[in-house]
Amino acid sequence: MAALYLVPAPLGGAAPDALPAAAIATVRTLRDFVAENPKSARAFLAALGMPCALRELGIARLDEHTGAGEVPALLGPLRAGRSLGLVAEAGCPGVADPGAELVSLAHREGFRVVPLIGPSAILLALMASGFCGQRFAFCGYLPREREPRRRRIRELEQRSRAERQTQIFIETPYRNRALLAALLEVCSAQTRLCVASDLTAAGESIVARTIAEWRRRPLDAAENPAVFLLQA
Repeated sequence: MAALYLVPAPLGGAAPDALPAAAIATVRTLRDFVAENPKSARAFLAALGMPCALRELGIARLDEHTGAGEVPALLGPLRAGRSLGLVAEAGCPGVADPGAELVSLAHREGFRVVPLIGPSAILLALMASGFCGQRFAFCGYLPREREPRRRRIRELEQRSRAERQTQIFIETPYRNRALLAALLEVCSAQTRLCVASDLTAAGESIVARTIAEWRRRPLDAAENPAVFLLQA
């Protein structure tokens, strides 16, 4: 039976062989793919050592500009009886990554959905933070504007305190410094903050401290992919 395979991609430019051998073997059987960026997906698949010429692969685009009416056509290979791979740009498909609507449609049409094992920056950061892993929420991106962002930070801190829940969020790398500055300005001194950047890459950095400690020993929030975790 044809299936939609959810294909994770390594983080931070790591080699594709960081993925489990079983996942790589499955991907090598596929000839049809959907990806946020077909060009980088093609490079990823080439590095996996696909047993066919890259020109024989079909790679359709699914990104934030893809209209809802365009998504059904992306399941064409499944309807023709061929398995389809949904390739993430980095990490896991559908998790802080486009693709959820395609997966939802595959379920509605009765196709099998198979998630392959691979890295998730969100879960890796949570594992390494020492914060509560029993109750946590991924909140996506915070507002860009100063005052809405401050209000949102206060809301997340209050929710974390009330529900004993770790709050996890991300930011576009070039706004990391602004977000860190807002967190240090708004949050209570005893609230704990973890900043995990460049996970699995050579420059990996994972720092977890109270806000008071961050204020005394601030680090530069470099313009690298980062995950922010808050526990009040």
